[in-house]
Amino acid sequence: MKIVIIGSGYVGLTTGVCLAYLGNRVTLLDPDTRKIEQLQKGIVPFYEPGLTEILHKASNNLEYIDGWDDFDTMSDIVMIAVGTPPKSTGEADLSIVEEVAGSLGARITEAANPIIVNKSTVPIGTAAWVKNIVEQNLRRRGINKAVHVASNPEFLREGEALADTFYPDRIVIGVSSQFAGEVLCALYQPLAEQAFELPYRVSRPAGSKSPPTIMVTTPTNSELIKYVANSFLAVKISFINEFANFTERMGGDILEVAKGIGLDPRIGPRFLNAGIGWGGSCFGKDTGSVIFTGEQYDCEMQLLRAAIDVNYRQRELVIKKLKTHLRALRGRTIGMLGLAFKPNTDDLRDAPALDIIRLLNQEGAHVKAYDPVAMNACRTQYPSLQTEYCATAEKLFEGCHAVVLVTEWREFLNLPYPELGKRMAVQLIIDGRNVLAGHRLHESGFHYCGVGRRDERWEKGYLSPVELVL
Repeated sequence: MKIVIIGSGYVGLTTGVCLAYLGNRVTLLDPDTRKIEQLQKGIVPFYEPGLTEILHKASNNLEYIDGWDDFDTMSDIVMIAVGTPPKSTGEADLSIVEEVAGSLGARITEAANPIIVNKSTVPIGTAAWVKNIVEQNLRRRGINKAVHVASNPEFLREGEALADTFYPDRIVIGVSSQFAGEVLCALYQPLAEQAFELPYRVSRPAGSKSPPTIMVTTPTNSELIKYVANSFLAVKISFINEFANFTERMGGDILEVAKGIGLDPRIGPRFLNAGIGWGGSCFGKDTGSVIFTGEQYDCEMQLLRAAIDVNYRQRELVIKKLKTHLRALRGRTIGMLGLAFKPNTDDLRDAPALDIIRLLNQEGAHVKAYDPVAMNACRTQYPSLQTEYCATAEKLFEGCHAVVLVTEWREFLNLPYPELGKRMAVQLIIDGRNVLAGHRLHESGFHYCGVGRRDERWEKGYLSPVELVL
């Protein structure tokens, strides 16, 4: 099919490249001339494992334009994949979506019949709103026709986008006409049949179905599915984090507790990793949008508010743990092992590391940081952060009174910790992701402190359940 994707950000570019690899003719339209120039040179403007390789393989099916003059009105599908950032109220900012809808209404011809697809995460009712804008603009031009607008939300995890695209567990299509449903089902048929070969191995996500379920529903239900899914996952993570703090006070181990409850098929093991909380562009933005929408319809989303509160308290927990062990932080050197909100990406949006660094700056601590991918992005996007960026993880440890593992990059699991500890002023590690639990770091002289776990030297002032009874 001939597809135009408006927006070449994370969702738009990843979706476009993968659809081009599957044999479709894809044009990416983005007003950012510099970004388009980079893509024309084969340069992906963000870090996503494997995406550059797929882009090069699909290059014959890809075209990049920075304006509407070259827009092909006879395309089969037009996907809107532009940013919908949150306003201060939590409401999603749809100004770019509105602008795109107006531009489509100013250009679609009488002979054209493209299906317009909302790929961006947008509030409930946006499909109908976009349809109205496009048709109003058409009528101003003397074209009296109905257009097809569908909702087709993405479920991509940064760092795992190729696996989630090629091996999805479900594809949700929200349409109001049989024609639009048939075209979009045909678009995704290769994924349903798994009728493709990748140039290198992409691991199938754990628990994904083969073949994936293609669910056809209404646009409203489709929009709701995206919001409800992300809200549920945000609540699930905050739930295990709240119980991690409770478990730690009781002298238990949240890793064992999570394993035990995850064996219940009604709960499942995924998203039960306790730590310093979620970040990124989705959970915070989407939960905020749901809360705002609920307020407009007299429906208070108390559970979501609590999940957000718990999530941000987890970031403050790092400072509390540091103070427990080091007392005053002024004049101390604290190392941040990782900056990105999760591994395999350079995305810093709502990254826990940023809040932790700001809090450490307020406490008067000297902050050092190392991340294998995200340091340049951090320097550019957050120049006011008082941070010393280190070229290697080894340099990070030098002179530190504590190191906080913030991002669970795979390479951090295999660092020579016994040797690195000798470079520190105080051998203290705060494991914000509980990924070093099996390293027995205390045997190398470290004071290891996880989240929701009784460390090797039970924190002074806490009583175990046995001591409490005695």
